[in-house]
Amino acid sequence: MKRVLIITYYWPPSGGSGVQRWVKFAKYLPQNGWQPVVYTPENPELTTIDKTLGAEIPPEAEIVRRHITEPYGIYRKLMGKGSSTDLKVLTAAGSGKDEVNPINGGRKSWKQKLSLFIRGNFFIPDPRVMWLRPSVAFLKRYLKEHPVDAIVSTGPPQSMHLIGLEVSRATGIPWVADFRDPWTKMFYFKHLGLTKRSERKHHRLEKAVLDGATRVIAVSPMVQEEFKAMTATPVELITNGFDEDDFTGPFERDENFNITHTGLFAADGNPLVLWKVLAEKCRSDAEFRRSLRIRLVGKTDKEIVDSIVEAGLADNLKDFGYQPHDVAVKEQKNASVLLLPLRQEPEYRAVLPGKLFEYLASRRPILGIGQTDGAMAGIVRDTGSGTVCDWDEEGKMSEWISQAWERFASDSLADNTSDISCYTRRNLTARLALLLDSISEK
Repeated sequence: MKRVLIITYYWPPSGGSGVQRWVKFAKYLPQNGWQPVVYTPENPELTTIDKTLGAEIPPEAEIVRRHITEPYGIYRKLMGKGSSTDLKVLTAAGSGKDEVNPINGGRKSWKQKLSLFIRGNFFIPDPRVMWLRPSVAFLKRYLKEHPVDAIVSTGPPQSMHLIGLEVSRATGIPWVADFRDPWTKMFYFKHLGLTKRSERKHHRLEKAVLDGATRVIAVSPMVQEEFKAMTATPVELITNGFDEDDFTGPFERDENFNITHTGLFAADGNPLVLWKVLAEKCRSDAEFRRSLRIRLVGKTDKEIVDSIVEAGLADNLKDFGYQPHDVAVKEQKNASVLLLPLRQEPEYRAVLPGKLFEYLASRRPILGIGQTDGAMAGIVRDTGSGTVCDWDEEGKMSEWISQAWERFASDSLADNTSDISCYTRRNLTARLALLLDSISEK
């Protein structure tokens, strides 16, 4: 069996789509002739913990954990503090109590602005860059005694790609850079408060990674095209997906009309028009008001909860907070409508949220809110799995919600039956294995 070194910051017990992608790849790689060797921090700064994902790791996997030093950890030791909103902006590991992602275009205090400036200009490409030199030194020694046939780095954080670049250069081992999100074209890049010098450095490092990799992987067709325009390195498309094993077995739905959102729900994706539509329908239809449940399953910004309450929908709201992956899947399958709002940033036109594919696997109607000519809208349209409205398309939203409610009330809200097999984790891993085979045989 061939061996592949996977360099990643996120690994169980961390939760979220970043860890799911590579845990699922690791799960199916041995079936395709590859043993995963995972290099990951032993003490990362985590904002979500999901111990259930650890059960997905196959016995063939070799896990190598090494200490990482991060700015937030240094600050905590020096100050004797257990938490700091401003320093969590620094690490971009998460947010404070009420913010899912503080790196956005919202109004900020001078402390937040200062923290972002430090994060953007003193830790390039991100605060995990302090792990670069010790990791390269360790992996050069490790790989002499434990050889591998290929290397994969997955980011963000993009520092993982710098580790992959340096280790590949030093060893000659073929290397794949897997971009779960873009780098300089990521929506929050413009909010980092970068100096011209820092911005040039980001672009220079991005170019070095793209040109130095044996292959680049993008998770969205539009991001793939952006990367192709930046490098001569072949850029492959391997999207996120869903694991069929997560969606098996009988399931009974409850009696409510559930509009469900799972995962991170950030303030810059707050669908204010939707809350207005739902509130107006509640006022005009008592049965709809009685049956409606807005179920938020994941980390949700306070601003979103406040907007729902202000719309008069407090009695219809069920905010569950962060839940393990298996609970989120059950909530998806229990939904009458799955809500998928994008962030109101132009760069999000190219983004395919990881939850989209699990929404597809849940087979429930999807209401997307975002660019109607974007990557997400294309998949929703091609699979016949729902509709996508622009943020201010009140009439279209209202009509679609009314139709979904009528089908629900008449017990005719059917599951989608389109062929989505190309998005299964098993098939996506088979494609990854073929890519690894192609570069390791040269």
